[in-house]
Amino acid sequence: MIAHADHVIDLGPGAGSAGGQVVFSGTPADLAEQRDSVTGRFLADALVSP
Repeated sequence: MIAHADHVIDLGPGAGSAGGQVVFSGTPADLAEQRDSVTGRFLADALVSP
């Protein structure tokens, strides 16, 4: 679902009390290039998988 979005806002850097900050805002392709983002790493894997 994220891969098909026009714009992504990634909150983190963790869950619960470790989250709540905007760590990324942009396109799914740009997020996939953010290797320091957990969401970005998973998205990158999903974008290259058939």
